Amino acid sequence: MGAVILRGGRVLGDEAADIRLTAEGRIAAIRPTGTDTAPVPCIDIDGLVVLPAFVDLHTHLREPGSEDSETIASGTRAAAAGGFSDVFAMANSRPVTDTPDRVSWIARTAARVGAARVHPVGAITTNLEGTSPAPLAAMAKTGARMFSDDGRCVDDADILRRALLAARTSGTVIAQHAQCRHLAGQGQVNAGPAAERTGLTPWPHVAEETVVARDVILAGESGGRLHVCHVSTAGTVGIVRWAKNNGWPVTAEVAPHHLLLTDDLASDANPLYKVNPPLRSATDVKVLRSALRDGTIDAVATDHAPHTSRSKAADWCHAPFGMLGLEAALSVVAEVLRRDGAPDWPRIAQVMSHQPARIGSLDTAGRPLTAHEPATFTLVDPQADWQVDPLDLHSLSHNTPFTARVFHNRVKATVVDGHVTHDAAGLLRTTTDEESPR
Repeated sequence: MGAVILRGGRVLGDEAADIRLTAEGRIAAIRPTGTDTAPVPCIDIDGLVVLPAFVDLHTHLREPGSEDSETIASGTRAAAAGGFSDVFAMANSRPVTDTPDRVSWIARTAARVGAARVHPVGAITTNLEGTSPAPLAAMAKTGARMFSDDGRCVDDADILRRALLAARTSGTVIAQHAQCRHLAGQGQVNAGPAAERTGLTPWPHVAEETVVARDVILAGESGGRLHVCHVSTAGTVGIVRWAKNNGWPVTAEVAPHHLLLTDDLASDANPLYKVNPPLRSATDVKVLRSALRDGTIDAVATDHAPHTSRSKAADWCHAPFGMLGLEAALSVVAEVLRRDGAPDWPRIAQVMSHQPARIGSLDTAGRPLTAHEPATFTLVDPQADWQVDPLDLHSLSHNTPFTARVFHNRVKATVVDGHVTHDAAGLLRTTTDEESPR
């Protein structure tokens, strides 16, 4: 963007301010609006909320191997449109990201084509098979900060414990997909009324909760950092709270869809609502929201899982699990996290930026919006009313569960280190800028 003043932005939803950026992509000063008279171009962003750009700990970019669903280029465009500066790319690509060379390939490719910074997640076990540990130490040296077999659970307690010990040594984190295969079986929908209404195979809460209970104990014993992926039940919340009260190194995330949607949507067996773990009851959703507010759940992570329209058009039992998440995440969280009738912008910044960056050990993301910090932020229109149209999204896939839903609050632009990575309406072009923003 160069040296410029963004006039009238509301940092974390506060009073309007002038935000002056340097040519080097940093914040020079934040002052009451109309008071910065530096001789640089000005852009009016009156009324837009300025938040630190978001960090997603849980993104499926599908490349390599499933480029018909998503690519690193398209997935990061979706991320930038959702306000994200950084995403963690899960390891369940084809081939699996289970070697240093594959970690490096993703990082190099993302540096070349990505609209957001991509952090490759290394697999915990070779080929996600759950039987042989992958070379975690070598992948950590190549830059992997997180390890996960997401999509599959590491059922073997000894392998999980060894992974936690390795993570303690390397300063990385183990992210577990909690799904006991013996208890989940061929589960399709949440156990209880949803399964009874549809006749589909039930997926009980304990399939998630027993794994989380085991793993938090292992984290406490080993000292290795455990991150619980996509928490979906009230029981899991209680286990995570217990672990934190014990002082164990445990963090947790929740996906936007588990904060907003309930298992009632499964009643017509539309595969757009098929997700792993499944949508849960209204009671679970209420507990998840409360846990996000009080800090028991540390972060929102999208679990962005693109699938082709053809695959999602299959009948429920043959359609893949997964939903898009990146582009509607802010709108969902702003609807869920409210205080005094308005979005709780400081809390939103915590759960979508600061905390995910901390969990992922990122120094360049999730930074405060103050002078001398990187100019890495997203601009949100708090007056926007927008209807989700899958064909308008940046992902190659269209499997959003929010089709035709009307949201308030929408990301308008994203800036990373002073470079514009998304600008929905040319908002951030100055009158002297003849070139398209990056």
